[in-house]
Amino acid sequence: MSATASPGPAADLRLDSLHRWLRRTVAGPVREVKPASRDASFRRYFRAHLAGGTVIVMDAPPDKEDCRPYIRVAGLLRAAGLHAPEILAQDLEQGFLLLSDLGTRTYLDALDNETAAALFRDASDALIRWQLASRPGVLPPYDEALLRREIDLFPEWYVGRHLQLSLTSKQQETWTAVSTLILRQNLSQAQVYVHRDYMPRNLMVSDPNPGILDFQDAVFGPVTYDVVSLFKDAFISWEEEQVLDWAVRHWEKAKKAGLPVPADFGEYYRDLEWMGVQRHLKVLGIFARIHYRDGKPHYLGDTPRFLNYVRRAAARYDALTPLRRLLDDWEERAASIGGDGPP
Repeated sequence: MSATASPGPAADLRLDSLHRWLRRTVAGPVREVKPASRDASFRRYFRAHLAGGTVIVMDAPPDKEDCRPYIRVAGLLRAAGLHAPEILAQDLEQGFLLLSDLGTRTYLDALDNETAAALFRDASDALIRWQLASRPGVLPPYDEALLRREIDLFPEWYVGRHLQLSLTSKQQETWTAVSTLILRQNLSQAQVYVHRDYMPRNLMVSDPNPGILDFQDAVFGPVTYDVVSLFKDAFISWEEEQVLDWAVRHWEKAKKAGLPVPADFGEYYRDLEWMGVQRHLKVLGIFARIHYRDGKPHYLGDTPRFLNYVRRAAARYDALTPLRRLLDDWEERAASIGGDGPP
């Protein structure tokens, strides 16, 4: 997830080092270096204009970011026939990578009612190729411990910090029970390679399409996770009937390709929605953390989208009724004490 912020003095020193490394690494003059994007982590990306075209330079401070997972997953994606950046040069000691440039137009920029069908078809096809390449033991497991750390960001950062509420002992008991139920259902799914942020902001309109970015946190986990990320995005929403149609089409292709999806679409869509609840609660926590800890406030503006996703799923499944009641209670309490409440 990208964000913008002014680099401090330490970042400026890194930028000087990056310029020196780039001049030593590429052949010919470097005509211009401009910011390309800034990651929600400590990574930054720059577009360098060379005589023969453009390249991307990643700046990942080695005391805060490890470039090796990025390099490894890029290789897995490219080996699967997907359009990920090529690693042209690397300096792991300084935390610099030189990458091929996948262009400037993201899916998020390009998506509308006219373009969505074709763009999502390409993204669905690429996701199936990625999942077909899956092998156990290659990527870290998306296990219960990791899923738990993620979903618990919601009560810690969204409820505790954003809504300024403490959980009562009864609420903590209810949260533990319902979140455990969610994770148990997530972990019952078949396991494949998971990009973990396969959303329109990280897909580029390119040839071949799509170009795939921000994959360094890839894991081996539930088969529906990336499908949820694609169709129920952080920054753009679609009518439920449209999401259902795209999900059916993806499921049919996945089943035909031999991926381990349920034979019944109803079961598949239930898995997808319960996986979505985990992801959406996690992202609500992350967006609050990015605001309060990292000083990047604009992410909070998209939290109503995720609350809506969670509420719709919780209304459809009786087992999630305790979650819906928790959300109602927290919202009412926050309003009564003058807390921020949902934006």
